[in-house]
Amino acid sequence: MASDGSNREAHEAGSGRAELPYRLRQQALMGAFARMALQTRDLDALLKRASELCAEGLAAPCCQVLEYRARDHAFVIRACTGLPAALVGTDLSAADEATPAAYAYRTGAGVLANGIPVGAGGAQGEARFHLPGALAPAGTRHAVNVPIALGDESRRAYGVLEAWGSEGHGFDRADQEFLAGFAGLIGIAVERHQGDARLRDALDHQVELTREMSHRVKNSLGVVAGLLRLQARDAGTDEIRHALEDAGTRIATVAEVHDHLWRGLHQLGMVDLAAFLRELVAKLQGEAPGHALTCEAQSKVISADQAIPIGLVVSELVSNAVKYAYPRGTGPVRVSLAVREDGLHLAVRDEGVGLPPGFDVSMRQPSLGLKIICSLIRQLDGRLATDSDGPGAHFVLDIPLAPAA
Repeated sequence: MASDGSNREAHEAGSGRAELPYRLRQQALMGAFARMALQTRDLDALLKRASELCAEGLAAPCCQVLEYRARDHAFVIRACTGLPAALVGTDLSAADEATPAAYAYRTGAGVLANGIPVGAGGAQGEARFHLPGALAPAGTRHAVNVPIALGDESRRAYGVLEAWGSEGHGFDRADQEFLAGFAGLIGIAVERHQGDARLRDALDHQVELTREMSHRVKNSLGVVAGLLRLQARDAGTDEIRHALEDAGTRIATVAEVHDHLWRGLHQLGMVDLAAFLRELVAKLQGEAPGHALTCEAQSKVISADQAIPIGLVVSELVSNAVKYAYPRGTGPVRVSLAVREDGLHLAVRDEGVGLPPGFDVSMRQPSLGLKIICSLIRQLDGRLATDSDGPGAHFVLDIPLAPAA
């Protein structure tokens, strides 16, 4: 019986290579691939690079990554080197277990097959395996295959990593172990890719559920607001009517935020404040015929938790201006939003009769609307002030924003 040393020498002589540099090169290629596997999320690029590096490390003319597809018991070529690129995505039967790939997948063990024929009809003598005749290039005589195992509970394999050779004595056990190392790294990358896909699907599902919930909340709040307005028409006194109308307007404002949440294209739970304020002011305009309500706002995406109180503050200030600024007629009410480094600068102003003498917004107010405004501003950790730089009332609200996560 020949010793391992004599076998190695014979193999080196038959392959025409020096064993030590050959193995060191394989180790270097595996290290390079491991680094790439950690850095990239592009599975197709990773599989392509695996086929290239395995072909290089084995001095093999062909190498391919085969994914098993259970529904039709077939392999799909996911990446290949040494074969036409057009073959990527094509199918191979996994039913013929006389091919090394099918046998390796079924048994879960690597296959080392040297000196085998191409095509089932070309088998000679006691040859256990043959290569697929429609795929293997002429002159191909050797194959080494390893299953690409996944670590989940099903203990299934993703597919097979396969290399073909055409010269010398073929592949040896060390070559098979080299290929198995690559297959292990590919299996980890595939599992990560599948896990990422499941996570994306779960997040997408969560987004859809949240948007559907916001849509339903918006519709429910819209019904409540409509009922309050309907009740206001039958109110016995103007005081009750105004109170019901104001309550309906406040609920409609919250509904508007939820409308933006379910229609929004931004991160879950986030609202474009500029678009929200413009739509809010447009709806308030419908309830204030004759007045000219305008909104100029710079774009800023904020959380719904901030958008709701800001919208309620704007709604209260605009409603107050519509009610009290022009006792003998109508006039303009302007809403503006500026985005600054330290937060938001929101202003609501009119050109009406102005605030009563001695009015101090920081003092306790008897008006329910102003009480609500002050409560909301505390919730926002903001600061409300009045400005006397022109005719009418001018409210200025400064709101700090939490730093981006």
